[in-house]
Amino acid sequence: MGASIWTGVGERVKSLARTDRARKVFGAWDSYGAQGHHFRLADPLSESDVGAAEAQWGISLPDDYRSFLLDVGAGGAGPGYGLSTLSRSAAGWLWNEVNDAMPHDRMRLPFPPPQDSARLQAEHSAGEPEESAFTDEDSFRDAVRAWLTRDDTLFEWSTSGALNLCHEGCGYCYWLVLSGPERGHIWLDERPGDGTFQPLGPPATPVDFTNWYLDWLKKSETTARHESR
Repeated sequence: MGASIWTGVGERVKSLARTDRARKVFGAWDSYGAQGHHFRLADPLSESDVGAAEAQWGISLPDDYRSFLLDVGAGGAGPGYGLSTLSRSAAGWLWNEVNDAMPHDRMRLPFPPPQDSARLQAEHSAGEPEESAFTDEDSFRDAVRAWLTRDDTLFEWSTSGALNLCHEGCGYCYWLVLSGPERGHIWLDERPGDGTFQPLGPPATPVDFTNWYLDWLKKSETTARHESR
């Protein structure tokens, strides 16, 4: 994939910042304690920058996301409260939204087979402790704590080989898969709302970074135009 995918995209994003009505776009401005992206894009990176980040973490970024970093920006304006920004720090190249819940060094691991992830998530969900099954409250609380610990471990395994791209508040996050058959596809973590970690979009219709980002941009432009009437 070449730069032609992203021709004019940066200009379209920045033009949205010039209308106050674009504040109606979700995640554009600060709200509920989350910092909005304000339609700002971090400066694009060079080929050597991206290559250095890939080498540091032992990964190969999907082509369309990689070209976005080179031709549009290193992060900023995008779905939710904006894309995680790849930048150089004292610790080397880091994505600012990748936190302790998904350490950078887990990105190099293989992304688990979707069928295994779905099965284990379903089994874990079915094993959630029910208070009626316990004779005292302390035992129930201990069981819940143990179950939550297993939940964290399962999620850490499920997101191996993926990059936390952005969040939309309340713990909901979008991830980009970096390896295996799902490489290049966007997955959504809906566990905070009693959902699961699963591919974005309808079954058998994967959503890649390009479609995900351009769909957000088109909807943002529609919102801005509609609110301007």
